Amino acid sequence: MPNMLIKVPQGAYPSESRARLVSMLNTAAATAETIPDDPAKRFFSWVQIDEVAPGAWTCGGHNVTEHMLPCLAMIDVPAGVLDGATRARYAQLVHCAFQKALPSSERRQLVTSIMLHEVADGAWAANGNIWHLPDFARAAGYGHLQTTYASGERHEHA
Repeated sequence: MPNMLIKVPQGAYPSESRARLVSMLNTAAATAETIPDDPAKRFFSWVQIDEVAPGAWTCGGHNVTEHMLPCLAMIDVPAGVLDGATRARYAQLVHCAFQKALPSSERRQLVTSIMLHEVADGAWAANGNIWHLPDFARAAGYGHLQTTYASGERHEHA
C-alpha cells in the first residue's frame, strides 16, 4: 500500500515505457509488501511520476543527464510492513523496474536512488482519518500480516 513518488528526466520513459514502468513498480510493491493479486487490494498502490526538465537535475552541481539517467523513487509504506529482507528486495525490484522499462534506444547509464520511508503508526491519514497498521493490513491484504489482523475488527479512527 505504498505511495510512490518517482522522478525521472523528461522524456526518459515515453508512453509505452512509462506504462511498463508503472506496471513494474506496482508489481514490485505487491511482491515486497505481499499484496494479493486482487484489484481492490492493489488499488491502494499509488504511483506518481514527475518528469524533471533538462538542466534541472544536477549531481555535484553538474548536469549529468547527457551521460547518466538518474531516477529517484521515494516510497512511503506503513511502519511494520517491511523488515530488513523485504526492504532489500523492494529496492532491488524497484531498480529492476527502472532498468527493464527503459526504451531499447536508451544508451545512458541508469543510476537510481530509492528511499523507503516507513510512516509511523498513526501518522498516515486517508480521507481525513488516521489509519493504523491493522487498517492498512485489511485494506491492502498484506499476506504476511493476515494472521495477526484477520479478526475483521475495525480500528477506531481518531
